[in-house]
Amino acid sequence: MKQLALGVKLRADAVFESFWPGPNGEIIAALRTSSTVPLWLWGAGGSGKTHLLQAVCAAAGNASSGAPDDGSSAAGSPAAYFPLAVPRALPPEALAGFERARVLCVDDVDAVAGDLAWESALFRLFNEASELRTRLIFAAAVPPRQPDWRLGDWGSRAAACAVYQLRELDDDGRVEALRLRAAQRGLQLPYETSEYLLKRMPRDMRSLFAILDQLDEASLVAQRRLTIPFIRDALEKHAKTKS
Repeated sequence: MKQLALGVKLRADAVFESFWPGPNGEIIAALRTSSTVPLWLWGAGGSGKTHLLQAVCAAAGNASSGAPDDGSSAAGSPAAYFPLAVPRALPPEALAGFERARVLCVDDVDAVAGDLAWESALFRLFNEASELRTRLIFAAAVPPRQPDWRLGDWGSRAAACAVYQLRELDDDGRVEALRLRAAQRGLQLPYETSEYLLKRMPRDMRSLFAILDQLDEASLVAQRRLTIPFIRDALEKHAKTKS
């Protein structure tokens, strides 16, 4: 698969198998199909949009029977991932050629709302990808009609996508997501330990996963299981090092 030389790397753990669907089963099913209907995925920050876009790329890459892509060109790539929220060091023309990937995921599309040059590039990309039957998946924090687009033609193309809202997990879902992520790492995270984290840490999944990363490293160093006493001590030590 292809990614940009912008310091952005596709995460190895961003696969469907490591994403707890919760109330988003219909969205997962839609993303896992091979439909060429353009799709617009929106939801709050930390809800998992980037994870799912990269999971689509990973699945497309694994399913491809062609030679591995060396990243030198978008043409013929099983999948390509293009984030728009990173500092735009590249001009809008950088999108050229990505329409030839079989699956193209464009992240944080609303980040360029109001930028006529980027909207024009997205409009051209949409039209050319449609002609080539490239599968297009966009992600944003809001539905496609909400951004203040300057280019009406692009706004109408965005609104023509199949729209899905990615809903945040409830507390039970957060616990299951933590346990799944831990299991993917070969860690045993007891249910009561997950609840302990949820009651004492920020509740968004991005923060919870970051804490799990820290605990994973600490448990490896200490050769300890993720029990409540160990987690309490590890978090206290981490807080002291930051203060």
